[in-house]
Amino acid sequence: MDEPSVPPAVYVDAHAHLDEYPDTWLGVVFDQLDELRIATISTAMAPQAYEHTLKIQERSRWVLATLGIHPWNAPYFVTQLDDLESDLEGSPMFGEIGLDFRNVRDASLYDSQLRVLEFFLSAAKEQDKVVNLHTSGAEAEVLELLERYAIRRAIIHWYSGPPEPLKRLVARGYHFTFGCELLSSGFIQSIAGEVPVAQLLTETDNPGGPQWVFGEPAMPDLVPTVLQALAVTHGMDEADMAECVRRNLLDLTRGDARLDRLTQALTGERRT
Repeated sequence: MDEPSVPPAVYVDAHAHLDEYPDTWLGVVFDQLDELRIATISTAMAPQAYEHTLKIQERSRWVLATLGIHPWNAPYFVTQLDDLESDLEGSPMFGEIGLDFRNVRDASLYDSQLRVLEFFLSAAKEQDKVVNLHTSGAEAEVLELLERYAIRRAIIHWYSGPPEPLKRLVARGYHFTFGCELLSSGFIQSIAGEVPVAQLLTETDNPGGPQWVFGEPAMPDLVPTVLQALAVTHGMDEADMAECVRRNLLDLTRGDARLDRLTQALTGERRT
């Protein structure tokens, strides 16, 4: 008698932008999410992107849509924040939000970034929501705001900053995503090695992140490759690392009914 098959691990993509794929690619995206069982947080970079992502979410049980304004887009929306009040309550977490003082060289734009980030952090504090954060070149400033607003749960996306803010962010119990640059950068590998296993998450930043690193966009099936690299970095078995990452994201969703959709994906449950 054949042994019953063991269901595959549920993988995690804690930071992607599914709305940025051409519509003609989405069928393959959904097929890969189903085949590999990838629980995916699709982070919007603007309100219109969030509306598109909500429609994508309707087509896959593996997708969670979240509202954000990327720091690159902050100048375009800083005067329209009042228009987002109705969407704030409905978004189960916030992101992609944050600061970017590395890629944005015009310091006159930093005030807009700060105002947009504080708008979301104030709502996150009031509503006790997870935030999914961009910190490039502004790691110390983001840390100071997280402390000021007493943010309890945060996902730090693609950290590439200095060691001191990293230590303090780790000490606050925040989770950190690692993605495609882990495959090619010794510096990112060293950062990943400093983050405790209980605070690690995998990401793709699809499709734009891999295009920046490799010169071409990637698909969701990048996740197992990233997971393997993360396991090597920590000297762990790949299956054990996959289970740790899954449980780490579950720790963020536990007890939060607004994240039930993500919890069900992470546990392989089907929504009724």
